[in-house]
Amino acid sequence: MTTELLHLSWAEYGALLAVAVIAAGVQGVIGFGGNLLLVPVTAIFVPDALPAALIFWAFPMTVSMVLREPDGVRWAAVGWATAGRLPGVLVGAWIVSVVASSVLSVLSGGAVLLAVGASVAAPSVRVTPVSITSAGFASGVAGTATAIGGPPMAVLYQHQEGPVLRATLAGGFLLGTVISFAGLWLFGEVEGWQLLVGASLLPGQALGLWLSGPVARRLDARWLRPAVLVAAALSATIAIARGLL
Repeated sequence: MTTELLHLSWAEYGALLAVAVIAAGVQGVIGFGGNLLLVPVTAIFVPDALPAALIFWAFPMTVSMVLREPDGVRWAAVGWATAGRLPGVLVGAWIVSVVASSVLSVLSGGAVLLAVGASVAAPSVRVTPVSITSAGFASGVAGTATAIGGPPMAVLYQHQEGPVLRATLAGGFLLGTVISFAGLWLFGEVEGWQLLVGASLLPGQALGLWLSGPVARRLDARWLRPAVLVAAALSATIAIARGLL
């Protein structure tokens, strides 16, 4: 495979692969955030690969994280989140086909910042079928349209234990990425070379997940919730900046 097939130079591909290692490491530690780092860099080097390439890239990572902490998955919550994500995916795929992604980036980023602010002001966030379904819908819209769908579910699950947070989010993302990918394909927004870009970054993903294991166990004790909120706020800020600039 040559970099011409990826629409990248060797230097650009090397930079993306390095960021993929860091991105997978972050997601392996806090349960989300991989695309938070990888999407902006991809948007600089090969914007036409978004969002299909990184949705494709994310699927093996979710499988690995579910298998790493299987007892942490709350499958009932995954079901409610998926029920919300289904209509969200259709909305997100439609937006990709007709609306400038910059508009959605600003709106979705603003919504996440409001959620983070509400969480800080009122730290007790109830996890109920309604709240999970709502977060799943928001995740479906943002994840399909921008490839950054983690913050809504992560903010909701910020008070859970590390294995529960990571594995339940991964379970939701596992089904969610399949649904999002199907929605993009239905609207004609998937091309073969985009899948090659995602596949070419999988070695970096594997290395990042392997490195994340020891870090995750150390972080769980007292820093997991602050890390989740900071990452969500950073994700929102980057999304807004991308939209405005």
